[in-house]
Amino acid sequence: MNKKRVLLTGIGGSIGCHTLIHILKNTDWDVVGLDSFKHMGLTDRVYMVMREHEDLWPRLTVFQHDLKASIADILSKEIGHIDYIINMASRSDVDNSIVDPENFIMDNVQSTITMLEYARKAKPQAFIQISTDEVYGPSGEFGAHKEWSALIPSNPYSASKACQEVIAISYWRCFGVPVIITNTMNNFGEMQQPQKFPSMVQKKVAKGETVIVHGTKTKIGSRFYLHSRNFADALVFLLNKKAPYMHKEGEVDRPDRYNIVGDKRIYNLELAQLIAKLMKKPLKYKLVDFHKTRPGHDRHYGLDGTKLADLGWKSPISFEESMKQTIAWQKRHQQWL
Repeated sequence: MNKKRVLLTGIGGSIGCHTLIHILKNTDWDVVGLDSFKHMGLTDRVYMVMREHEDLWPRLTVFQHDLKASIADILSKEIGHIDYIINMASRSDVDNSIVDPENFIMDNVQSTITMLEYARKAKPQAFIQISTDEVYGPSGEFGAHKEWSALIPSNPYSASKACQEVIAISYWRCFGVPVIITNTMNNFGEMQQPQKFPSMVQKKVAKGETVIVHGTKTKIGSRFYLHSRNFADALVFLLNKKAPYMHKEGEVDRPDRYNIVGDKRIYNLELAQLIAKLMKKPLKYKLVDFHKTRPGHDRHYGLDGTKLADLGWKSPISFEESMKQTIAWQKRHQQWL
């Protein structure tokens, strides 16, 4: 039997690089990576996760390609046979989406159409469309959205992700693309973009600077944080578990959808305090009412992870241990802060 081959878009992203190395180390699959390396994707991330694993290089092929352009026949032939597609490539910064919403939304929509059109020809066994908890909008302080809750995005970023989802569903129903949608919470990990909250906290604590925490004394935002390797583990689990549900003609049905959730909800101030504690440094912080300073940002996000847990998946490494490992790694590699 031939080995599986997975096409991973956004391979140079802070989640994509961890997904790459997790697949190579925990399966015998070959990986083909696509990335424009124009936005947040970095070739350095691919190098960093691969540099200590020379034996894995022969199983990796990377192409630089801007997904705003279609995948032409020549590139398609170079890619070769593909069993699985994980469509992770997206612009993901909320602030950038607010500053330049039109281009941001169009980029994310077009990249998804490109990959779905490619999938129509490549005919993979599964096409995982990576999405976010933010498509559902705020959850309330103790709430958690289940799969197929109403889509009520709060900003152009989350709206663009909702667009990706519904376009993928249309290709599932109309063209038979074997779509699986995953919604996940805030990821963190080594080499994360410095403007993301966990990385920003580490950088400011290391320099003794004040961390801005959005909220008031009685109203501080909360998230479920998930290390990107744990997220990648859930993707591999889903691909190994079962074939995607396919549309049945005439049925009122929908594709497979799973929430991928971290171990526990944590308030943003708690997260900053934990990071400072693990770094063994004091935390200087200031509370700022984010509704006044950051439009389109929600105080609380929450997803219900029961469906995936009932299938048998759980995070292989705890939140606390994941954060401890991330901080220790970035202390040894200061350039990533």
